[in-house]
Amino acid sequence: MTEPDRIEHVEVAEHAGEVVSLHARRWAGGSERPFVLVHGLASNARLWDGVAAALVADGHPVVAIDQRGHGRSSKPDPAHPDDNPYAMDVVTDDLRVLIEATGFDRPVVAGQSWGGNVVVELAARFPGLTAGVVGVDGGTIELAARFPDWDHAADVLAPPRLVGMPRADIEAMLRRTHPDWPESGIQGTLACFDVRDDGTIAPWLTFERHLLVLRGLWEHRPLTRFADIVDPVLLIKAGSPTDDAAEVGPTVRVEWMEGDHDLHAQHPVQIAERLRTLA
Repeated sequence: MTEPDRIEHVEVAEHAGEVVSLHARRWAGGSERPFVLVHGLASNARLWDGVAAALVADGHPVVAIDQRGHGRSSKPDPAHPDDNPYAMDVVTDDLRVLIEATGFDRPVVAGQSWGGNVVVELAARFPGLTAGVVGVDGGTIELAARFPDWDHAADVLAPPRLVGMPRADIEAMLRRTHPDWPESGIQGTLACFDVRDDGTIAPWLTFERHLLVLRGLWEHRPLTRFADIVDPVLLIKAGSPTDDAAEVGPTVRVEWMEGDHDLHAQHPVQIAERLRTLA
């Protein structure tokens, strides 16, 4: 596994009088097109370690981030009952500021799951900021189509309560259920948790903040956004082709890959190869 050349925190916003910063893992790479990698809900930057290593080996500078509320990034709470510091426009503003802070000239920006929706919204709101965006089993998630009522969505999609579980049990479960994952995927997933002195874990993304992110995703309507995107879009979907996954716009290409929802953790080299098609 290729370790990042440096770890940094980039100030992206202020909320309720506090600075919000994103934790970023940065690889210098070479002179090829840069990449910014964005994780999904309840995940973290390290799920991209295997992909980053493959991209860096081919000369691409890479930055992978922990989105707000996740990993080592700031974790703001609502300032009042109607405030959602994890709404889609807020997290895309974070990403825009971070890209500008990197100094990258029109990077390719890839996001997995919820992160795929984030990068699609980024491309729609800030045309020309990127050379293209990639949704890895994400980018077209419209939860409201399945759950018209938010309270129902929250009940069904609420995360499991994992606080207090032994880390060893989590690792054993991961290795049992994902025997074909490389070590980078296993270690990246384990990095979703803070490990306490007694060996038990707590997700970096708390239950309450998870629901706030989920609410922002439920409110997002990505299929209405592709008409505003001028940059190339690649959607990499897990599983076998289906009729309901037709291209959604003239700049959009859809490809399929057999595997898990976390394709970037399971197949990092293959995902890196597909990302490079936009570089």
